Amino acid sequence: MYRILKKKSLNPTVTLMEIEAPFVARKARAGQFIILRADERGERIPLTVAGTNKETGAVTIIFQIVGGATMTLNSLNEGDCVADFVGPLGNPTEVEGIQKACVVGGGVGCAIALPIVRELHEMGCNVTSIVGFRNKDLVILEDEFKAASDKFVMMTDDGSYGEKGNVTVPLKAMLEAGETFDKVITIGPLVMMKFVALATKEYNIPTIASMNPIMIDGTGMCGGCRLTVGGETKFACVDGPDFDAHLIDYDEAMKRSRTYQEFEAKARERHCNLFKKEVR
Repeated sequence: MYRILKKKSLNPTVTLMEIEAPFVARKARAGQFIILRADERGERIPLTVAGTNKETGAVTIIFQIVGGATMTLNSLNEGDCVADFVGPLGNPTEVEGIQKACVVGGGVGCAIALPIVRELHEMGCNVTSIVGFRNKDLVILEDEFKAASDKFVMMTDDGSYGEKGNVTVPLKAMLEAGETFDKVITIGPLVMMKFVALATKEYNIPTIASMNPIMIDGTGMCGGCRLTVGGETKFACVDGPDFDAHLIDYDEAMKRSRTYQEFEAKARERHCNLFKKEVR
């Protein structure tokens, strides 16, 4: 069993937990993920490693409460244990040799982007971070990004915090002004990554996208994270999760990501009903 050392609400729908898992903490690198089960009857879900502490053996995960599995996980508290916590899985983000980078994160994808920003910063890389959220209430990890970034830009769709607009607005402005990067790394909603890739392709800037959003099983067996990259079939969990952002068929990936929406909605409703019964 893996003990929850810390639990913190980052916003109404996103929770941070530190899990005691020393073997994972010693090996995990930015970009990799773990497979977790909240309890013995729980669903296996992939969650990206948001940070590690090798001294305490803690692994940080940050998750959005969207379905039955994450609702169950969020019902646990400090001192409780999760049933399974396996990893690290997937390939770490390749950062070697990068001297100047731009990391573009959106929504809860910023939890995946942060450890990459930190690793680049620790390497001595000049890091520009652009993060975007729907509104001020959903902003997470702002101080952490600022601490590891040479330049930081906050965007909100409604303009309630930072600058108004999506993350491609400042990115395009920088590129049009002659700014260059060795690599752009983008992590967030599929549609966001699609337009980041379109913006950087015009300037021939190497760009990678993290395809964590489409992962389900995490082992390559379910086929849920199957995607087309440069005309070839790949699996986000075993071949990635990072891929050349200019070669991904985003429209196909977005269509596949909607496959389980009805199932997730039913699982969420079932969990809510069970919770109400328990409260009574």
